[in-house]
Amino acid sequence: MARISTARKILIVDDESESAILRAVRRRLDEEGWQTLVVVPEAGHSIGEEYEAAALWSIEDDHPDAVLLDVRFGEHRDDQFRGLSILGEVVERWPKLPILMFTQYAQGPDRETAVRGSLKWDAPVDFIDKLASPDEVILRLRRLIGTSPESIPIGNQILVDVSTSLLYVGDEGDRAAVLDVQGMKFEIFRELAAAWYRSPGELVPFSRLECYSEGEDPRASLRVRIREIKDAIGKALDTRFGPAELILNVRDQGYRLVPPKS
Repeated sequence: MARISTARKILIVDDESESAILRAVRRRLDEEGWQTLVVVPEAGHSIGEEYEAAALWSIEDDHPDAVLLDVRFGEHRDDQFRGLSILGEVVERWPKLPILMFTQYAQGPDRETAVRGSLKWDAPVDFIDKLASPDEVILRLRRLIGTSPESIPIGNQILVDVSTSLLYVGDEGDRAAVLDVQGMKFEIFRELAAAWYRSPGELVPFSRLECYSEGEDPRASLRVRIREIKDAIGKALDTRFGPAELILNVRDQGYRLVPPKS
């Protein structure tokens, strides 16, 4: 039987893919178990145009899970913002494809110029400085793709271990399991932690969490479980969380995680 690869595929569209910066990123992607695909266009009169054509063809042919895209290709004036042209084409054709854009415009007024290139306000597009660490690149990609790791640190004192279905509190190297948060309670907190990991402030709707509740009134049962989770974690940390701390109830919508202050 043929072996089917389940590794995430990340397409790299950058004319400096062999630079020290990109090699470090590619090594980190390999360590994560993700497959890297590098766009290598045919030689042409315009490096930007060749990369644009090759990138669109690769997305169509390879179906990557996300794209790492540079904003600038070559030194020609017409290619200074070629990445934005590629970005616009990709968002138009594949509006749900996550794109992480390498650029010196990750912050500041020029970032707005880059953002407008995405064309759609809800496109899964993010911008990162090209000098950012490989670990930061991985984190941003995870959030864009919507995956979470085997363990999710929440601040400095809480760790969600997905592999063992246990919640730990305490400093690194001296953590203890919170045994009162297991089963459905753990699954509720895991959902909240995964949403926060993908995008801090992301809300988990009631409908998604109520499947972990019982009884004739799932919403009321969920409120009780949330309170029990907060009490158990607070007790383990020798504190008490108020209504607007740790797990916040967003009226008529759902819950979201609020990491405790260090």
